[in-house]
Amino acid sequence: MQSPSPALTPAAPETRAPIALAPSAPAAVPAAPAAPQADEKAEKKPEEAEKKAESKPAEVVPQAVTKSLPVNYEAQVTGYWCGPAATRIAMSSKTGELPSQTELAGLLGTTENGTDHVGQVADGLNKLLGPTGTQYVAKDLSSRQVSPEMKKELWDDTVRNIDGGKAMVANIVAPPGNQPPGYPSSQTIYHYVSIVGYDAEKNNVQIADPANFGGNKEYWLSLDQLTSLVQPRGYVA
Repeated sequence: MQSPSPALTPAAPETRAPIALAPSAPAAVPAAPAAPQADEKAEKKPEEAEKKAESKPAEVVPQAVTKSLPVNYEAQVTGYWCGPAATRIAMSSKTGELPSQTELAGLLGTTENGTDHVGQVADGLNKLLGPTGTQYVAKDLSSRQVSPEMKKELWDDTVRNIDGGKAMVANIVAPPGNQPPGYPSSQTIYHYVSIVGYDAEKNNVQIADPANFGGNKEYWLSLDQLTSLVQPRGYVA
């Protein structure tokens, strides 16, 4: 321990010579209508619209993705080794050469009171993963209030690190009424967990929990809830 037309009638014959009728003048042929003039402005508009459509790139809508890192899960050996266990799980996203929890406890300075600060976890990870070029930074949030900025920061860190193949470690405080699944609801739990994935459609984060409360080794938390859980302490990214 520790989101759907008249006709002409011919005249009667006379004894005198008939007078020839002059043929009637042909009806005037109406003039052909003038050809319509092209409206230059109207012609230009479609052309301009086409040019604009060609110059403006099509909008690209990012696809919602779910990404999880393969890690080597191991439950914590003692009630106060959640720090070393969560650190070991995070390490396994980058290397197969994993120290024991006992070794990690010594490196992190973990005691029976737990691992006091996220900085100790960052230092330990950097020492062990230095040869791989992996670097971690400790983010202490204890002096800040939960805010949209904090939530965005945690989300951005999670996506960037998981996309880069690097799991994170979070130090949470889970009081009654705001706990991950399986936690003992009657008490506040101070605990370390590993962040191993994210769901961009639901804004959820995947957790690997070394406490294995109620058999919940891995589960999903909304970004809102995770932010509230890490605010009192912080995380390593």
